[in-house]
Amino acid sequence: MSDVIKSYNALSSSSPRLDVSVIFQSIINAPPYAFVKESRSELIQTILRDLKTAGPKSRLTAKDAAQALLAVKTLGKNPTGSENLATPATLSTLLSFATTFKDDPEASSEALRCIANTLLLFDYARAAFVDKEVNGGDICFALLDKSTTPDQIFILSRILFLATVSGPALVISLVEDKRHGRTVVDLISAKLDTLIISILSGTKLAREAMADLLKFTFNLLLHYPKMVDAEPQNPGAGDNAQKVIGDAWSPNLDGLLPPLLRVFYSLPPTFPCPLISPLTHCIHALITIPVNNASLQSIWFGPPTPPRRSSTNSPKFTSTTSAGSSSSRSDSPTLSQTPPKSTTPLDRALSVLSGKRASRSPSPHPPHLSADILLRAYDMLEVTFSHYFPDNIDCDDPSVREKPKKESLDGSLDDICSPLIVLITRLCLADASSRARLREWIVPCDLDRSSPLEQRSDLLGRCLRLMGSVYHTRLKDSIGEMLFAMSDSDATTLSSLVGYGNVAGFLFNKGIMSAPPPPSSGPGVDVNAPDGKSINPITGNTMARPEMPEMTEEEKEAEMEKLFVLFDRLERTGALPANQNPIRKAMQQSQSS
Repeated sequence: MSDVIKSYNALSSSSPRLDVSVIFQSIINAPPYAFVKESRSELIQTILRDLKTAGPKSRLTAKDAAQALLAVKTLGKNPTGSENLATPATLSTLLSFATTFKDDPEASSEALRCIANTLLLFDYARAAFVDKEVNGGDICFALLDKSTTPDQIFILSRILFLATVSGPALVISLVEDKRHGRTVVDLISAKLDTLIISILSGTKLAREAMADLLKFTFNLLLHYPKMVDAEPQNPGAGDNAQKVIGDAWSPNLDGLLPPLLRVFYSLPPTFPCPLISPLTHCIHALITIPVNNASLQSIWFGPPTPPRRSSTNSPKFTSTTSAGSSSSRSDSPTLSQTPPKSTTPLDRALSVLSGKRASRSPSPHPPHLSADILLRAYDMLEVTFSHYFPDNIDCDDPSVREKPKKESLDGSLDDICSPLIVLITRLCLADASSRARLREWIVPCDLDRSSPLEQRSDLLGRCLRLMGSVYHTRLKDSIGEMLFAMSDSDATTLSSLVGYGNVAGFLFNKGIMSAPPPPSSGPGVDVNAPDGKSINPITGNTMARPEMPEMTEEEKEAEMEKLFVLFDRLERTGALPANQNPIRKAMQQSQSS
């Protein structure tokens, strides 16, 4: 590509603009490795130098800026030879272009995209960018404050996300210091509300902009409580223990919860799976916020809600579930679509927007709001499981693992579903009413227990099948914790609800080595099914136990010999201490007596 460099260097202020455009286009269309390291570096520096002096007497004019910066961005995608872009001087130059060419939005955006690519490729550029010499954090904050389009919000959020990945001191400054009269919490809240309306109106790049703004928000929620003297939220965590998500919290971040919940409630459902970006990023941010914090609980849960919702009064939510599939609550997944009374400008805007959309074309899935986070999260989980685990399919079936790949989703089912389940679990751990409601939805009192629970084609059956999954290990653990939290963190209650056999492995991993004693009484627990039949404590259903034929004396002796050999082998290999060998104990007791 030496010819391209020669052609570019031969340009002058009198060169036709078409010739300039052709050369830049050849750079943009060139294969990634068309330029050697030295040529790439020389071309990047030459273009940037010409842009600094852009004008009538220069090789480049302001009208060439957008295409020139696009060429720089294309060259910078290959880190070999692009190292100069990561220097403080070049980062400052690119930032200056974002304001110098403010009358050309495309040129300004391309300069910011060059910065974003550089921060992505060169880790050390992130520290240089937020350093005082460049002051990129403050400049991008100001630009984000003035941004009005999703495209601008997208690229500026991407830069701030990359600049705060490692938790620099900039995080503390952004949260605590006011810029232009407001903190970053105020700014994020305003931009999220703006993007909700943009998404509902179908504005281009609105979803992508919200996704990156939520990633930036997650960085603040993740790092800030660890960097300051935050309030401990987990009594079990020591003062010197390493802080993890949820162990500490600062009131300075309280203002992020309301806009995140508005995003969670307001994003329209997507089909066939509701768990895609930016909703997934919203969930990631929500699970970093403590639910048991006294000052936040009223925001999390809002006004009291009935302990159980009626499936006959709940509007149906169309999904890919087959007609024959059944649920412990209703025949198909549902999503609440009852909006609360509009009290904020955002609510009123959403109501007006929803009305306009409905008047243009009747949509089966109108925009909706809800004040019930547990119901909203539960419905999302039910719809998602119905899509990825249709009917009573084996959770480890190859088709289940292939479906996210065919849908081009980021990550496996463990990555997609686990955060939502963690959110539900945290709601249950913090609120007794949420535990009771979830217990009634998943294992209602009138549950039909005449067939194996793990073979059901509803959410309960899918959860129990996942408990025995081999491939979905993280999802399996998350489901176990959710069911355990739903059962008041009591092994006896959990076993009584779903049968000890279905959760034996999970309880074993929690240190409960044997079946807990049967319950005498408790909330949501009944030892008898609605038809009066006794519930099998192992299987959780009312199927009659098969009658085993009586063993002969010879068969009993053979079985005892097998057990003796087995325990003796375990003792010899060290897997079983001698004082815990039941055969040896029985022999010692018989000798002593």
